[in-house]
Amino acid sequence: MLLKEYRICMPLTVEEYRIGQLYMISKHSHEQSERGEGVEVVQNEPYEDPNYGQGQFTEKRIYLNNKLPSWARAVVPKIFYVTEKAWNYYPYTITGNYSCLLCSFLPKFSIHVETKYEDNKGINDNIFDTELRDEETEVCFIDIAYDEIPERYYKESEDPRYFKSKKTTRGLLKEGWRDTQDPIMCSYKLVTVKFEVWGLQTRVEQFVHKVVRDVLLLGHRQAFAWVDEWIDMTIEEVREYERATQEATNKKLGTFPPAISISETPLPACARSGPSSAPSTPLSTEAPDFLSVPKDRPRKKSAPETLTLPDPDSEMHLPNLGKPCF
Repeated sequence: MLLKEYRICMPLTVEEYRIGQLYMISKHSHEQSERGEGVEVVQNEPYEDPNYGQGQFTEKRIYLNNKLPSWARAVVPKIFYVTEKAWNYYPYTITGNYSCLLCSFLPKFSIHVETKYEDNKGINDNIFDTELRDEETEVCFIDIAYDEIPERYYKESEDPRYFKSKKTTRGLLKEGWRDTQDPIMCSYKLVTVKFEVWGLQTRVEQFVHKVVRDVLLLGHRQAFAWVDEWIDMTIEEVREYERATQEATNKKLGTFPPAISISETPLPACARSGPSSAPSTPLSTEAPDFLSVPKDRPRKKSAPETLTLPDPDSEMHLPNLGKPCF
């Protein structure tokens, strides 16, 4: 298990980012999806949790075949997706788990993300429960303006060094902007990656954290770069945009589930698959029974005997994770 805490500052307030995050996730997922690849929204429902109050539960299927690096595509089936479940009690959210549900032969793997937002520049060292985070947990600051982003995902129009919002006049961020920017907020993300396979665990977990870091950087840059598109929206308007965009994205993927309903009436705990309290939810990495490979089934001779992973610092494809959760 590899645990890291990420801190991403933005020239926004926590209240503003509530709208910006929902807008960015929907728009990014739609842009990155194509037939058979991308993010399918399975559930998006209001609910009320006994510990955290009213919130929103979402479940997504993220189809990754062409987004995976070549070494991963060699060992997964053509139809491959991971499931993301998220409980949003903004300004506190929990996301889990990016676990393989279709491939019972793959090793156990999961990502668990706990997020809190505060109006500061990332100075709160005690924002998470001490049971989840210890003094040795690595803290990684992500600078949306000056941290390097993979070249294939770079757009000058989304570069906070050159972008300036017409509606808020924020932007053109200079070196050291976090010390002078007002307003400023911080996304604190406690990310746990588990890949329980002896001999591969450390390298795979490091590789996944590098992907997580790039996803967080890209998502937060886009949320700010698109600020003029969402800054005037109300929560009702952004929820309607979310609903319409999610339906369009599902059709773009080639899936046609029933229309997604985002109502204002919280559903009782028994009416949804999510738990009554997200933090106590166990993360399952087991494949469904009907997909399990029989234990007495002989192994195909064509199956690879070893799996060689690239160096975590080498160039790689950035999977579309819908930001999620993150």
